[in-house]
Amino acid sequence: MGKKVTVVGAGFYGSTTAQRLAEYDVFDTVVITDIVEGKPAGLALDLNQSRAIEGFETKVVGVTTGPNGEGYEQIEGSDVVVITAGLPRKPGMSRMDLLETNAKIVRQVAENVAKYAPNAVVIVVSNPLDEMTALAQLATQFPKNRVLGQAGMLDTARFSNFVAEALNVPVASVRTLTLGSHGDTMVPVPSKSTVNGKPLRDAMPAEQIEELVVKTRNGGAEVVALLKTGSAYYAPSAAAARMAKAVAEDSGDVMPVCAWVDGEYGISGVYLGVEAEIGAEGVKRVVETDLDADERASLLAAAEAVRAKQGDISSM
Repeated sequence: MGKKVTVVGAGFYGSTTAQRLAEYDVFDTVVITDIVEGKPAGLALDLNQSRAIEGFETKVVGVTTGPNGEGYEQIEGSDVVVITAGLPRKPGMSRMDLLETNAKIVRQVAENVAKYAPNAVVIVVSNPLDEMTALAQLATQFPKNRVLGQAGMLDTARFSNFVAEALNVPVASVRTLTLGSHGDTMVPVPSKSTVNGKPLRDAMPAEQIEELVVKTRNGGAEVVALLKTGSAYYAPSAAAARMAKAVAEDSGDVMPVCAWVDGEYGISGVYLGVEAEIGAEGVKRVVETDLDADERASLLAAAEAVRAKQGDISSM
């Protein structure tokens, strides 16, 4: 049986994710779905015609889905489903402004995933991220380890990029970490961040680190404000695709993701941005890392902020 991955939503985020997954050449099939008639089929045709140039064999299939679940039978047998469906932010909007609109969309998608791909690992990228991940788990009724969200990978990549640019060093020489929520209670972790293996705090003053922390927290909004007609998709799709690849290869890679936390850091019963070991069953385990007192307090505060909002999800 070959590996199969489905990307739900054929906007910029979904189509770029599908392209990355196809070019990895680790799946037999990438399915891309959308409610816009013909759009996913057109994208699939275009992507398949790039195979001879880019040298990959993965077959891309485009499927139009209907309001009553029409078309979803084509996702049957998917090992991974990436849910990108939902409205993107517009300038001036917070991620939370999308809550009610995207909750309806994500619930419907998740119910169809449960029906047609009951063994899949689900990676949620729709905003507001932490809440939509919790909703997808409720709607699928999948074990919590098989539903996770993409946020920490992206926020960490943004943090690393900002540090590299500020210090004018190769981005590969920078290691950073971002935990907490994908939003106002994001927790960048300077104590675990290094440049060429040396602590970030030795490379730049505390005030500058704090500036970059704030810049990271506002990273998505900055892109939205500049684009004016949508939100980021190159970096987010890279993060989601890497997570899907780790599942397909059962790699055990440790990545910052939105995962169900049950006792780690003294936090229980909430989806939150933490480091986790990723494999064929989704989250193999949450990896606790040593945090300083301020970072730990910020993570606990993030957990409570997210918990309050996730409590409203079940009625949506």
